[in-house]
Amino acid sequence: MGWAIALHGGAGDIPLSLPPERREPREAALRHCLQVGVEALKAQRTPLDVVELVVRELENHPNFNAGRGSVLTTKGSVEMEACIMDNTKRCGAVSGLSTVVNAISLARLVMEKTPHIYLAFDGAEAFAKEQGVETVDASKFITPENIERLKQAKEANRVQIDYTQPNQTDPTKEKPTADGGGQIGTVGCVAVDGKGNSATATSTGGLVNKMVGRIGDTPVIGAGTYANSYCAVSATGKGESIIRATVARDVAALMEYKGLSLKEAAAYVVEECTPKGTCGLVAVSATGEVTMPFNTTGMFRACATEDGYSEIAIWPPSTQK
Repeated sequence: MGWAIALHGGAGDIPLSLPPERREPREAALRHCLQVGVEALKAQRTPLDVVELVVRELENHPNFNAGRGSVLTTKGSVEMEACIMDNTKRCGAVSGLSTVVNAISLARLVMEKTPHIYLAFDGAEAFAKEQGVETVDASKFITPENIERLKQAKEANRVQIDYTQPNQTDPTKEKPTADGGGQIGTVGCVAVDGKGNSATATSTGGLVNKMVGRIGDTPVIGAGTYANSYCAVSATGKGESIIRATVARDVAALMEYKGLSLKEAAAYVVEECTPKGTCGLVAVSATGEVTMPFNTTGMFRACATEDGYSEIAIWPPSTQK
């Protein structure tokens, strides 16, 4: 048994032809965030502190669909959501945020400062002001890249996960695809210490061109985010599919009721319980196992364990550059 940490920046239809200028900043961010998490674990910070810290870093990175990089609703607005949970089943969640810089920290405040688990929209924004968390004008989250993504989605008349396939005539550009596009975005982190205490945190901007008021899997306990005495899980992909499959909870349930290992449980849920191309997750067990399965083309991911193992990857090992 020892500490372990894993994080993700979204799973989806990530083309192997992803240009270096799009791949490298995300890889660098994963490397940086992994180092932040590892150092915090080595400094004996609690897993709850570690996952919040790492997800805050990911939220502050404009190349991921959370915080600064959040995608836009059909009306061109931002509605962010996040969830945090530890192995004692304490949890907090928020949705519909438009001004809060770090949604994950507000989710933790909901957990620690209210009798509730989940606050959304005007109530969550009012709570943020009451708690004095950092906010900015909603327009600060609206980036030129995400305005273009929304334009593409509207032209294709569909809701899409925020990453899109490369344009066949110009591989440096992107275009929506008929099957729903790629699925990068949601960020998350799971961590466990040497005593078996674990936590998970997930944050997202949701789907491009989503209806105003749509809520995805990220803040739904047991869908995109879950932790108990067996494991901590953070999922990413198509929220509706993840909610239907209760992805994060099912990983824990298979360990608890079927006696499966973390890797066996996570692999079963990703491969058998969700449609291909819709789901990925990162998870750690109380005994320090770590796993990062996905049924999409790729998943931005990173992990490290106390025994020295470390990985930063996008595609399956057979295709990883």
